[in-house]
Amino acid sequence: MGRKAKFTDEERPKKGKGRKDKRQKDPEAPFKFDKKVIQQDEDDKKLSHRQKQRAAKRQKKKEEWKEKRKEIKEKRKKKSEQPSEEAQIPDPKKKKTPLSGASAEIKNELLSKFAGKNSKWVKKHKKQKDDDEMDVDDELPSGNDNDDSSEEETYAVQNLRDVDSEEGTEDEAEDQPENSDQPENPDQSENQSEDENQESDMQLNIASGDVFTFPSEDDIKSLSSIPEIETRIKDVLLVLSNFNKFREENRYRSDYVALLTNDLCKYFSYNQFLMEKIMNLFPLDELMSFLEASETQRPLTIRTNSLKIRRRDLAQALISRGVNVDPVGKWSNVGLVVYNSPVPVGATPEYLAGFYMLQAASSLLPVIALAPRENERILDLCAAPGGKASHIAALMKNTGVLFANDANKARVNGIVGNFHRLGITNSVITCYDGRTYPQVMKGFDRILVDAPCTGTGVIAKDPSVKISKDEVDVQKCFTLQRELLLAAIDCLNARSKTGGYLVYSTCSILPEENEAVVNYALKKRDVKLVPTGLDFGTEGFVNYRQHRFHQSLNLTRRFYPHTHNMDGFFVAKFKKFSDVIPKQKPNTTEDSIDSGSKQS
Repeated sequence: MGRKAKFTDEERPKKGKGRKDKRQKDPEAPFKFDKKVIQQDEDDKKLSHRQKQRAAKRQKKKEEWKEKRKEIKEKRKKKSEQPSEEAQIPDPKKKKTPLSGASAEIKNELLSKFAGKNSKWVKKHKKQKDDDEMDVDDELPSGNDNDDSSEEETYAVQNLRDVDSEEGTEDEAEDQPENSDQPENPDQSENQSEDENQESDMQLNIASGDVFTFPSEDDIKSLSSIPEIETRIKDVLLVLSNFNKFREENRYRSDYVALLTNDLCKYFSYNQFLMEKIMNLFPLDELMSFLEASETQRPLTIRTNSLKIRRRDLAQALISRGVNVDPVGKWSNVGLVVYNSPVPVGATPEYLAGFYMLQAASSLLPVIALAPRENERILDLCAAPGGKASHIAALMKNTGVLFANDANKARVNGIVGNFHRLGITNSVITCYDGRTYPQVMKGFDRILVDAPCTGTGVIAKDPSVKISKDEVDVQKCFTLQRELLLAAIDCLNARSKTGGYLVYSTCSILPEENEAVVNYALKKRDVKLVPTGLDFGTEGFVNYRQHRFHQSLNLTRRFYPHTHNMDGFFVAKFKKFSDVIPKQKPNTTEDSIDSGSKQS
């Protein structure tokens, strides 16, 4: 070690700060510590521009309420100072005059009503009772002027509009009556009073049975505004719900039904024929629900092409593009519901790559009921534009042979384009009339017949159905449907080891195109109905008005827009036993539903 150097004070090196000097000192504020100012600055920093505007509005409202309270108090002071017409300042020199005979009798009647248990109440509100007597005496034609009122008995009658909605002072509480169950906000009080009046009027009308008066013919023709028609529809539905109680004398149920039909045609823009068909189909409590549901579009749905992608991967790809999707339900493992999309769903790269197909949820049901298997020979008799046929090919995993047929050549081109985009390679596309298909080819394991129909289940997509369809159109449709169904049954192989099944479906809700056609096929061919395999849906009709169908028709399924949130649809599944055509009995009158209607 070396020796320590000796330095002078000037040459000695300066040392750095010690530990005590390095500690952080207390902050020194350049201004006085005021909590209110600091809190206000912090609040201004935290609040956004919108929040500041709302706070200013609230402050402005409070100031307005304070001004109103002051005006109310000033008015009350003026009323108490100035003599009113009803209660004048009495002269102490004058003596109190007794009540006249008529007023004394009225006073006794009023007192007799509040006897017994209500005696405490009468004593408690004696001032209010005396004022009522004073009003009665003023109305009676008597020559004596009663000056019985005094300053103590006069009191200011408070209006509901004078009540403060936020804060109530003690002076206002003294002016109000004791039973103060009124709402604080004047607008709420007015609305409650109106609702109570409406409810009381409705109860009185129902109790008296005077709910609806049947209009005259001139009133029916002159009525044109939509709100008036809507109110009359509700009134008629109320009368029909309890007809014996609310109907008018010498009025039949048919009169009210005809009036309701006319109003519904005007309100929903239907023709008379179709509205009568729908009214015969649904009860009154479901009628309005179906008509209103048919006015709105069903949710947009897509079907995942399982040949190229899984549903989970497709959903992730669409969500990354900003598309809001969800599974369509537990009954399908390929369907997705699209709630909103920033881009057209039919123009995304995923759509062009064949990852999915735009298809309604109800169109998935017939293929699920058909349940195709691999290495089968399947026919789609009415395949255009190819949504159901491509679904069948995806379930077959491009094995076996799929025949997609349609009678319209222009629509067949759409099938070809969709099959190329979706990557389907096991298909044969044909263009024949389905009624002559047994002459072309037979021996199919499974067949799908999505027959042409009137489209009464998809009115939301095509509103022209409301006014364009009539009885002739329905008759043409169910005649064609019967011929197609019988031809498809003849093409089916009854000896198939895995199949022998046929699914018949329509997008109509009319029994003439559904249950009547199925019932006709049960009589003409050796087939029977089997469960569709669908866990939900409404059972098909066994009894419809004067018609009686086969008991096995309860295995068919109906779907409605107001109950299942999908387009109106009908699905039935057949099982073929043999190629034998049963002999028909002569003079059969139940072959068609229209024969029964003609007889009736």
